[in-house]
Amino acid sequence: MTTTRATSVLFLLCGALAMTAMLVADTTPADLVLLDVPERSDATPSIAAHGRFVAVAWGATADGKADVYVATSRDSGRTFGHPVRVNHVRGEGRLGGELPPRVALHATTGSTVPSVVVLWNARGDATEIKVARSRDGGQTFDAPVPLQAAGAAGDRGWPALAVDDHGTAHAIWLDHRGLAAQRAASSAHGAGASKKGAGHVHGAGTPSDGAAMAQGSALYHAAVRLPGTVEPERTVAAGVCYCCKTALAVGRNGSLVAAWRHVYPGDLRDIALAISPGTGQPFSQPSRVSEDGWAIQGCPDDGPALVVDGGGTTHIVWPTVVGGNEPEGALFYSTTTDGKRFSLRVRIPTLGGQKPTHPQIAIGPSGRLVVAWDESVGGTRIAAMREVHPGTTPRFGEVLRLANDGAPNHPVVAVAEDGVVAAWATGGETSRVAVRRVAVP
Repeated sequence: MTTTRATSVLFLLCGALAMTAMLVADTTPADLVLLDVPERSDATPSIAAHGRFVAVAWGATADGKADVYVATSRDSGRTFGHPVRVNHVRGEGRLGGELPPRVALHATTGSTVPSVVVLWNARGDATEIKVARSRDGGQTFDAPVPLQAAGAAGDRGWPALAVDDHGTAHAIWLDHRGLAAQRAASSAHGAGASKKGAGHVHGAGTPSDGAAMAQGSALYHAAVRLPGTVEPERTVAAGVCYCCKTALAVGRNGSLVAAWRHVYPGDLRDIALAISPGTGQPFSQPSRVSEDGWAIQGCPDDGPALVVDGGGTTHIVWPTVVGGNEPEGALFYSTTTDGKRFSLRVRIPTLGGQKPTHPQIAIGPSGRLVVAWDESVGGTRIAAMREVHPGTTPRFGEVLRLANDGAPNHPVVAVAEDGVVAAWATGGETSRVAVRRVAVP
C-alpha cells in the first residue's frame, strides 16, 4: 500500500481504536462544573485565564442554529456566572470542533477584571469573521466588528485569536476568496469557449495536484485596535489546507506567531509557521516546522496549537501520521526561537489509541506548560492532558484523564493563578461544556 493510500485510509477511519493500555490518573469528579444553555446542545469550547479570572466561550445549538456564549469565573474556575450571548444576530454561528469561537483576555489599567475578547465564524449571505469585546468582565459585549473586507467572495473560517499588550485583537483565518475568483474566471472563460476547453482554470491544478489547487485558499490576518478601529486585512500565505484549525500567539515586543497546516507538493500536509514583528508589519515567508511525510488527498480536519513563553521561545504541538504501510496517528512537539529553525520533533506519549487528535497547549506566567488532546482507547473516548517540561530533551508528566464517562472531545486548557483549568464538550445529543480544575502532579 502506498503512503498516500495508507494515510488516506487512516483519515477515513480516524475513529478506529487500538487496545494498548496505559496507566491513567483521574481528576476528582467533585471538581466538575457544567456550562449549559437550556434546551441547547453545548460544544466547541475555548478557554483563557488571567490571574484568577477564567473565561470560557462555546457554541450552543438548537434546530441547527448556533449562538456564541461566554461564562466567566473569578475564582480560577471553581464557579462560573450565567452564560452571556455574544453574537447579536441570532443563530449565525458557524461552529465546529476545529471551528470553535475563540476567547482571549486583556488586563486593563484601573479595572479589577480583564476585557474579554471573542472571535467567531458567522454565516449569512456570506461567511464572516467577527470580533466582539466586553469591557466589564464578560457581562455585556460591544457590537461585533467584521474583519474581512465588505463583500469578500468565497468561504472563510477556522480563525484564531490573540490580544497584545495594547489591547489590539489580532485574528487569522483561512479564506477561499482566491478559489471564488478562480471559479468566476472559469465561468467567464467557459461562456465563450468550446466545450473541450470550457471550465479550465490555468494553474488551478488537477484533483491529484493538491498543492496547486490549494493556491486558491489563503491565510489572512486582520486586527482591531482600541477603541474599535479595524486594521485592513492582508494575506499571510497562500496554499493552505482548508479545514484545519489555525493558531496565533503574541510573542516578545508585540510580535505575532501564526501556524497552520500547509499543502506542499505531493499532497504533503505539514505544519507551517510565520512571524510578524507586530501590528501593521508583514509576516515572514512560511517556514516548515517538520517534514512529516503525511500525504493525503483531503483535509485532516486537525490543526496545530502554539504558545510563546516569556523568553520568546515558541512551543508548538500538532497531529500527524507516521508508520508508512502501517500508519498511526501521533502528536508531536517542537520549539523555535526565530521561526526558521526548529528543534527535532518529539512525540508526545499518549494513551495508545490509533489517532490521538485535536491537541491544545497552554502556558502560565511562571512558564508552566500543559498539552491536552482526545483519543479513543478500547472503545472509550478520552480527553486527556499532561505537563510538558521543555529542554534539550523534553520530558512529559503523568497522563491525566479529564473525564470519566460520556464521549468527551476537543479539550482546551488554560493556566490560572493557582492551577490548571480544562474544558471540553461532553458529547452526544445533550452535550454540555464541562470545566474542571486539574491537579497536576
